[in-house]
Parts: sequence; structure tokens; C-alpha cells
Amino acid sequence: MAEPREAGAEAPPGPSGLSVLPGEAAEEPAPQESVLLLGGNEVKSRAVVKYSSAPPRAAFARLEEKTDLKLPPANWLRESAKLGPAGTTILGNSKRSKPFSSFGMAYDFIDSVGNDVDVVSDSENIKKLLKIPYSKSHVSMAVHRIGRTLLLDELDIQELFMRSSQTGDWTWLKEFYQRLIDQKWQRKKKSKEHWYQKAILSKFLYYSINGDGAAQPVPSAAEPGAPSSPDQTHEDTEGASWPAPFEMPSSVSDDPSASNQGLKNDFVRNILWTFEDIHMLVGSNMPIFGGGRYPAVSLRLRDNNKPINVLTGIDYWLDNLICNVPELVMCFHVNGIVQKYEMIKTEEIPNLENSNFSTKVIKDIAQNILSFLKSNCTKEGHTYWLFKASGSDIVKLYDLTTLCEETEDKYQNPFTVPVAILLYKVACNMMMKKNQNKKHYGTIRTLLLNCLKLLDKGRHPQIIASANYMLSELFQLDEPKKEESSESPLNENSDESYSEEEEEMPDSDENGAYGSSADPPDDKKAVAVIKSVGELSVPEKYKSIHQIRPSCAFPVCHDTEERCRLVLSYVLEGLKSVDSSIKRESDLPAADPSTPIPLKYEDESASGGPECLEKQMALFLDKMGSLQEGHCSSQSGMTPGSWQHKMKLQLILKSSKAYYVLSDAAMSLRKYGRALRYIKLALQSHDTYCCLCTNMLSEVLLFLSQYLTLCGDIQLMLAQNANNRAAYLEEFNYQTKEDQEILHSLHRESSCQGFAWATDLSTDLECQLSVSCKCYEAANEILLFSDLKSQNPEHYVQVLKRMGNIRNEIGVFYMNQAAAIQTERVVSKSVSAAEQQLWKKSFSCFEKGIHNFESIDDATNAALLLCNTGRLMRICAQAHGAAAAAAGGEDARREFSPEEALYYNKAIDYYLKALRSLGSRDVHPAVWDSVNWELSTTYFTMATLQQDYAPLSRKAQEQVEKEVSEAMMKSLKYCDVDTASARQPLCQYRAATIHHRLASMYHSCLRNQVGDEHLRKQHRVLADLHYGKAVKLFQLLKDAPCELLRVQLERVAFAEFQMASQNSSAGKLKTLSGALDIMMKAERAFQLIRKELVDECDQGKSDTSSSAPDPSAASLPREEVVKLLSIFESRLAFLLLQSIKLLSSAKKKVSHGEEEEALLKTNKQIYSQLLRATANQHATLLERIDVILHLMGQLSAGKEASEATPPPP
Repeated sequence: MAEPREAGAEAPPGPSGLSVLPGEAAEEPAPQESVLLLGGNEVKSRAVVKYSSAPPRAAFARLEEKTDLKLPPANWLRESAKLGPAGTTILGNSKRSKPFSSFGMAYDFIDSVGNDVDVVSDSENIKKLLKIPYSKSHVSMAVHRIGRTLLLDELDIQELFMRSSQTGDWTWLKEFYQRLIDQKWQRKKKSKEHWYQKAILSKFLYYSINGDGAAQPVPSAAEPGAPSSPDQTHEDTEGASWPAPFEMPSSVSDDPSASNQGLKNDFVRNILWTFEDIHMLVGSNMPIFGGGRYPAVSLRLRDNNKPINVLTGIDYWLDNLICNVPELVMCFHVNGIVQKYEMIKTEEIPNLENSNFSTKVIKDIAQNILSFLKSNCTKEGHTYWLFKASGSDIVKLYDLTTLCEETEDKYQNPFTVPVAILLYKVACNMMMKKNQNKKHYGTIRTLLLNCLKLLDKGRHPQIIASANYMLSELFQLDEPKKEESSESPLNENSDESYSEEEEEMPDSDENGAYGSSADPPDDKKAVAVIKSVGELSVPEKYKSIHQIRPSCAFPVCHDTEERCRLVLSYVLEGLKSVDSSIKRESDLPAADPSTPIPLKYEDESASGGPECLEKQMALFLDKMGSLQEGHCSSQSGMTPGSWQHKMKLQLILKSSKAYYVLSDAAMSLRKYGRALRYIKLALQSHDTYCCLCTNMLSEVLLFLSQYLTLCGDIQLMLAQNANNRAAYLEEFNYQTKEDQEILHSLHRESSCQGFAWATDLSTDLECQLSVSCKCYEAANEILLFSDLKSQNPEHYVQVLKRMGNIRNEIGVFYMNQAAAIQTERVVSKSVSAAEQQLWKKSFSCFEKGIHNFESIDDATNAALLLCNTGRLMRICAQAHGAAAAAAGGEDARREFSPEEALYYNKAIDYYLKALRSLGSRDVHPAVWDSVNWELSTTYFTMATLQQDYAPLSRKAQEQVEKEVSEAMMKSLKYCDVDTASARQPLCQYRAATIHHRLASMYHSCLRNQVGDEHLRKQHRVLADLHYGKAVKLFQLLKDAPCELLRVQLERVAFAEFQMASQNSSAGKLKTLSGALDIMMKAERAFQLIRKELVDECDQGKSDTSSSAPDPSAASLPREEVVKLLSIFESRLAFLLLQSIKLLSSAKKKVSHGEEEEALLKTNKQIYSQLLRATANQHATLLERIDVILHLMGQLSAGKEASEATPPPP
């Protein structure tokens, strides 16, 4: 039976039969402060019971006067729930010394350690410290620091040295003590009076609970030995109270509450006591009685002949304050005979006669001692020894850890393991809190690093491995890259960062002269000294100016690689610790960490190229199936479920994540060789994890899918940057010693070859692309296989996008190979089988890629792949066209083949599908414009080929002309000449060319057609229409003067053809006038040609002076210009001559007005000049063009003058 709160605590007691377990989160009542006013001094005290195993309080039996306490009661020395562990002891003292009592409490209330509590200790130790100025007794305590919390434990020197004599432990401390402190040390036995008082107190307590008379009489054999029984009990338990130095709890990780070897929290109650501003977690075993008029009292036995002194008063007062007991019942006796009882209130104790003391002074003593310890116990994990010799006024503080390190075995300090475990538990507790702020990561890291300093790697592999894993977990590998941001919580308080090796505090008058030069020689080993205990009573004599571990700054990692390397260093230490604890059952030779593991490279001939990947993928999928069945194949002999097995799994998984992040960072820096090396290590780690794991988690499978996706990205980038292959190979081959050691640890469990197919650095482009594709396929298979598709839709979409992209890349690769074969091949009458095979491969890749993009509704990329498929069809058509031309021979006329028509129509279908996939230009304007251009080009190419190589053996001329016309018009439909873009000049040139070709075709039809006058008229109108549109479009372009000139000359020829069929002179004159107008409109073409000629001359002069011609400058096609210029001169001369003839003959018949006269005169002058100019064989091209421009200017002026002349009346 137990109760959650004692009477007098902060809340009313709850129902009996309930207890608050240490590991459970019991709801604490709102604390109520108990303020005691004593002699004008105000002392604040507040106590909250955190845990109680005490039975329900019962009233004590008031003994009658003259009761002889020397006689044993019937129930003496029998276990009693009412007394608890205090049954056979002096009040408050446990039945044996407890050197680790504070650790037991700290383990149970781990949340309070390091943050909220200043001191954790037994109440007896607290009282002993606060009585130092009043007592001549010796003080010996061990002090440990965990964060801002100090753990205080009794360090019984006599017990230690007795153990040293028996076991040889602590010899170093014994030698130090005898040399510097007490050279004539010997065991001091306790007096008979001491044991007499213990026995009589024990009998008194048993009498006090024996009110029901139910106790059985004590056997007579026990009576003679009664006084010596406590002595015997004490001696027996003392020998077993200290643990062996090298032992530790059997399983720290699996059972946080495990406690043995003195680490058990065996106090009746644990109390959170706030004394002024000091927060303490105190353990107490004091029996508390209650009932009736006295709900909560403490019971004391006093010799009436011995007055209460100050030490006893302080003792009673502090016990009642700590347990929040309002009253004290004191039983007085003389030589064991009960005399009387007296009731004293707690606040009256400091004013008792002969026991008067100031509570304010006690408060000052408490604050000074705490400040002294906080200022000097600075190193977390170190064991400090607070010592005051009996009868001495000097208090000294030694660092036992430093003294122990000077011995042969620095692990002889038995406090080392409990302290390390406590540091580890506090860190674990902070890590487990879900809402833990990252700014506390520095504190956790410091706790773990100090824990690792204390432990021997060979003796405590489990804690070391776990601590290193927790250190690696502090570095979030997937966090955003904000290390350099001043607002990052990890960088806060960096100026107050806790150093792992704390600096010693400077001497200060307020601190007292710690270790001053005036100290005697034997104090040089002391960390600090209180020269006189009287100083402790001086208010604020010792101020703690040293802040015990302020907000510890987390190490700032300036880049991702530094952060991952820190993680891997901790992972490696953890792996070493696990591996060292495994007994190898196989006879495999141990790997030498200094020897690099050779990386295997295979030629494509040996590896079988892409075809071999199919087998490797099948093996991979088989392995994934076996993982679901729970197979485990460790080569090192680890037992599944053991701590080594669990820890190694976690460490390996952490290493794979770190390598993945490193690979991703290298990828972003375009260090593709390094990225492949890191992703290879990540996959090797994951392969080992798969070999060890008995139940694969979906999260781990998702990691694998992400690793393979990144590996595919890297292989693709290596394929696209083949020119830097040598540099990438050097990056790939480099290996750090840390990576080698991690790899050796992995090889203890697995061959690490499960993903070798994905991580080899190939020199063949096709192989790299195929490996990349297989990586994406494997990543997708994992998502489908483990049903992760629905749980991770974003990753699934990314994988499918990459699959579509790599299939496009492979399709383009095969398509370009086919085009290269077509270009380089010898003239052949048929398409080669190799070309056809490449077409099939390319088409298959495009088809699968289109399916990938369509399955995720990616219309834009699907349209691009449809566009590439259309291009493939055009390449097929070109190949068949070349074969058809070769089959016809040199003399035979080439015709547009049915195969060409089939593939061009297929290309058109794919382009139209691409447009339907996009839906509208708004979806993606650039892709929409590109598809339109390709579709226009396909129609134009097919129409051009049909026009130039008309298949007249299969179709009639009219049908061919109709198909050409339809194809040209469709090409115009998809040729956007109005939208301003980089492609607009090309579209204008394409449209102008189409109009030119259509006009030429209708012109040709008009020449060759005889008969149907309606059709001839229609062709005449269409030819004139398309010539006009072609001229308008060519005039918009600055780089097509020859095309403009050619169209104008064809228009002149068209006018001449029309003039030939005319009979009347007036009609001919009108046609001639129109033809001359067309000639004058060619002036812009000659101006553009002249400008380019002048630019070429200037460029030639500058090139001559600099002797470095510019190859990028586009040169004018001089031969074509000369040819067109000669035609232009001849046609201009012909038109002028015909005009002169017609005007002269008309003049003879009828008299003309001034307009005709002026026109005839102008034409004669121009014709004369033209003849003289053409007769000059030495004129340069530029001079000839200048003449033409001059003559066209005259023609224009003459025409304007004739039009301005008024007609005759």
C-alpha cells in the first residue's frame, strides 16, 4: 500500500492503495508555497512529493511512562510496512551507505536532470552540508555535474579503503589520501555507545507501532545478541554496497529502469524541494505518523539528560521542511526509561533552548555551498570529491577523474559508468521529446560526447554504439540549407557556447582565494579550497559567476558535405563498436582498413552491354521478393534481434542516407564522378541493410527508390558530358580512409554487389543510357511492388517523368545513329537491316516514353516525344527516298515513292497528335510553336518532293498538282508569320517560298495547258496572286534579295507570256508598262545586294589590315547575283526595245500627246545607256548594279513626269 502524497504536502492526500510510479507521468498538483517566519527572518520553502511508496499513515502508540526501551518488543527487527526501510536504523539513515543514491533518483526523474533541478541527493547529505559551519565532523562527498544539476553522494572513505585492502581497488585514492591528508590512517571503529543508541531507537520505533498488540514474542535466542545485531547487519551490508568498478547494467538501452549494483532508487519518497531559489530533488526515508489530532508528525527519541544542541535542531528542522511536516513529537527518556512526550511546531524548532539558530544563516550557507560547487565542478562527467577532515575548518574540492587518469588504469573510478549512463539517459530523454527545439541539440551533443569520453570502447560497446548513432541523428540530413543564415536556431548563443574543455574561472575576491599561493603544499592537488567554514555563513560570499553549460551552440556546418562527413564519422565509430563486440563464427580473414578495396571495371565486351542489364534486373526483383519474406543473411554471425543486429541496421541506414545526400550535393555541383561514387556507397550500404533486415519497412524501400532515381540522374548526366569522362573517372576512383573503413564494416555482412549493375562507370554511351533507364525502372518497380505509389504520389510522378525523359534520350540516340548511317552509307538500292533495327528501337523507346508521360497527364512532354516520333518517321522517309533514287540509276528520272509518302503521312499524324495533346498554345507556347513548325516543314518537304519528283508513272499531272497545292496550303496553315518570335523570319521565308512555288506551278500549268479557257483563267489569277504574296513576304526580309529578284523576274516572264497572246498594240503597251513597273519594284532587291557588296568590300579592307578574316561573316552568292543581274539586264533591254517599237509605230499612225512623246524619249535614253553599260566587259558587279539603280531611277522619274503632264484638249 502506498499513497501519492504525504500529509502536509502541496495537495490533500489521495485515496489509499495508489502509488505514483517513477516512470509514469503523474499529474502534479499546483504547488503551494509554505513560508516560515522565524525571528524576523523570512525563509521560503516548498516541497512537492514526486513519488511515495510509504503506507497510509497510522497514529503512533504513545508509550506509558516508565516503559523500559532496553527491553525488546515482541515485533522487534521484523519487517514492518509502517516503518519501511527505517525499521532498524537511526531516523532517516538507510540501512547501508548508498554511494549511488542520487543516480537512482536521477534515472527515475530524468526530465528534471540537467535543466530544472540544481541538486539531486539524499536528504542526509543535504543536512550534512548545511551543518558544516556548526560541526567538527568530517565531510566526504562525491560531486558530479550533469548540465546545471549537481549530484551529491556520500563517499565513505573508511568503507572504500576497507574494500581497497580486500580487492585492490581504489589503491590510488588510498595512497593519495595517506600521502596528502592523513598519513596515519587506520580503520576507526564505532563505539559501543553508538550501537546502543541505534538499538534503543529501533526498539522505540517498534514499540510506537505496536499499538494493536498483535506482535509475536521474540525468540530468547535473539535477545542476548540484540545490541550487536545492527552492528552485524551494518558490517554485512557495507561490504556489498559498492559495485565492482568494471560492471555496468546489463541492458541500458532496452530497460531504462534497470537498476542494480547500488543504482536503485530505494527511498520511501522523492521530494522536489525548493529552498529559497535552490531547486533540489531529495530522497528521504523519515517515517511520518498521523491520525486524529496530529495529521502529520515526525517522531524523535531524546535523552532527557542531554539537551538538544544546534546540530540536532538543524537536523530536525530540515527533515520537517524537506517532508513538509508541520509538527515534531519528541519522546524523552532517561537510561531507556520513557519520561514524557512533547509536541513542537516546525517553525518553533530554531528557537528551542540550547538549539537557537538563524534560518537566514542556513539559507546563506546553502547558497554559498551551491555557488562554490557550481563555480568549480565545471567538467561534465568528472567525479569531484568534497572533503573536510574531522575537526578541520578547511573544505577542499578534488577532481578524482584527473587523479585517476594519472594511474595505470584510468577506468578504476567506479563512478565512471554510472555517470556515463546518466549522461546517456539524459541525452536520450531530450532526444525522445517530439517538440524538442533544435537549439538544444548542442546540449545533447555535449552530453553524448562527455559520455563517450568516460567509457572504455572495449568494455561498453553497446552504449558507445548507441551514443554515436544519436550523435549522427542530431544532424538532420534532409533539412534545408540554412547553415549560414543568422536566423538559424542552431547558431543562437554561439558566443556562450559550451566548450568541451571548460576554462578555469579566474580568481575573484567574491569567490574566495581558491587555490591561492598562500595554500600549504598539500593543497596543490585541490581544485578549490574554502579556507574557513565560517565564510559560508557570510551572505553571498561565494557567487557563481560560472554558468554551468549555457545554451550549447550546435557546430555550424558551412556546407552539406561537412555535415554529412560529421554524420559518417559518428556512424563509423558506432560500426567499429558493434563489430568489436561480435564474435566472428566464420574463418573470413579480417580486412585491413589501410588497404583500399579495388573497384571493378569491365569492358563492354565482358559485361555484355545493355543486354546484360535485363538479367541483373531480374535478379534484383527476385531479391526484392525475398525481402518481403523476411530472409536474413548476415555473414558475421550476428543474431537477428540482438542489440548488435538492431544497432548495425540503424547505423547502416544512416550511412546510406548520408552518402545519398553527399551524392545529391555533388550532383548539384556537376561533380558527376564524385556523385556516382557516393551513390554507389549509399547503395552498397542499402544492400547490406537488405541482407540484415528481417522486415523491410516501407520507408526504407522509399529510400531505395530515391537512391536509384538519383543514380539514374547521375548516369544520364555522365552520358551527356562524355567529353569530361577522364575527370569523372578520377573523381570516381578517389576514396577516403573513412569510406574504406565503413565499406570494410559493410563487407563483414554482405558482398555489397546487389547494385553493381547500376553504379559502374561505363565508357559506352549506349550502356550509360541503358543503365540510367534501368535505374528508373527499378525505382518504379519498387514503388509498384511495395504499394508506395499511392503513399508517395510526388515521388512516383518524378520517377515516371524521368523514365519518360530517359526513353526519349535513348530514342533520340538510336534515331541519330540511324541518321548517321544514312549519311555515311554507300549508295544502296534498299534500306539496310541495321537502319531498320535502329528505327524499331527508337520507336519503341518513344512509344514507352509517351505512355509514361500520358499516365501522369504531362501533356507538354508527351507532345515533345510525339514530335520526336514524327521526326523519326521523316528520317525513315528520307532513307526510302535515297534508296529509291539509287534504285533508279543516274539516267532514270527520280519519282516520289509510296514509302516516302507513307512515312511522311505517319509523321504528320504524330505531329497532329502532339497538337491535340497540347490542346492550345496557352499550355506551352514554345512547344506549340515548335510542333507547328515541324508540321509545316513536313507538309512543305512532302509537297516539294512531289513537285520536284512528280510520280507521273502512278498519278496524273492534275492529281499531282492538286496534292502539291493542298500540301503547300496546309504547310502555310501551320506556318505562323504574324506572331513575333525568333522563328518569325524563318516562317516568313517559308511562306514566301511556298507562294513562290505555287505561283511557279500555276505559271507552268498555264504555259503547258491548252484548251479549257476557264481553267487557264483560274491558273492565271492564282499565279498572279501567289507571285504578289511572295513579293510582299520577301520584301519583309533583309537577307533574301536574290529570292526577291528571282520572283520579280518570274513575274516579268509571266507578263511577257501574257503579252505574247495579245494582239492589240494598246493591250501590249499596257502589259509592257506593267512589266516595267515590276522591274522598278526590284530596286529594293538591288539596294540590299549593293549594301552587302559594300559591306564585303569594307570587311575585305579591314581583313587585309588585320590579316585575320572573319569566317562567321555570311558572303553574298556572287554567281547567282551575276546570273540574275544578266537576266535582269537582258529582260529590261527587251522590254525597253518593245516599248520603243510600239510607241514609234503608234506615232506614225496617229499623233500622240506630250505624255507619249516624253515616254518614248525617256525609254530611248535609258535603252541607249543600258546598251553602253552592258557592252562594257570590264565593269565590276558593284558598278553594274549602280548603273541599274541609276536607270531605274530615271524610269521612275520619267513615269512620274509623264503622269504629271496634263492631257491635250
